[in-house]
Amino acid sequence: MERRSFIKRSSISGLALALAPSLAFTKEKDFEYSILELMGKADIELYGKDINLRAQAHDAFVEMKKAAYSDGIDLKVVSSYRNFARQEAIFERKYEQFTEEDGMEPMAAIDKIIEYSTIPGTSRHHWGTDVDIIDGYPKAEGDVLVPSKFGAGGPYENFKKWMDENSKTFDFHLVYTDEPKRKGFKYEPWHYSFAPLSVPMLTEFRRKNILQLLERETFLGSEHFTNGFIRTYIQNNILDINKELL
Repeated sequence: MERRSFIKRSSISGLALALAPSLAFTKEKDFEYSILELMGKADIELYGKDINLRAQAHDAFVEMKKAAYSDGIDLKVVSSYRNFARQEAIFERKYEQFTEEDGMEPMAAIDKIIEYSTIPGTSRHHWGTDVDIIDGYPKAEGDVLVPSKFGAGGPYENFKKWMDENSKTFDFHLVYTDEPKRKGFKYEPWHYSFAPLSVPMLTEFRRKNILQLLERETFLGSEHFTNGFIRTYIQNNILDINKELL
């Protein structure tokens, strides 16, 4: 296994000043996962070339990859761990595109962004437990992370069928399902989460004052967040997911 770590975007002390006192000065050992870790602002150990997951998730993924390979499926990671800075860059790039190039109003642009992309600090990809996967064998033009490409007749139809039948054996669960009544992020047939780690991490994240944390962020577009918007985002985008991951 290849061991990697990502450098903090800014120092712990600097970040602590931006957090509420109850969070900034709480000893990290009081929690299994610190708030900086959950928000993608702290070092975590990542394993595997082109995999970049926590050790336990990495090992399970490798076993799943071997099993898929024996059935003619090549599990290829498109995206896994993303730190806060990376998620911030994605959010700000889309915000500028939608507001400046497409002429959308700020909140309309933000609503468009959160159809598929998370607000920095709230992404499951910060945890080193979640991964976007495709089949590396079929040829696909353009953006590979398009739901229709995983459906009937699509290049990743066989991949999706295999994952439906086998992913849970390795503790990987689809996060954003096609359940008709589900709200928040749109259906993502490529996004899987390693439940033994991500479930307790989400439980810990829910104990934090997410509203307060997001109010203190200053990335492009965040000045338009309202309390009502953040509360709805928490309920719909963070918590309205595959119930197996709650």
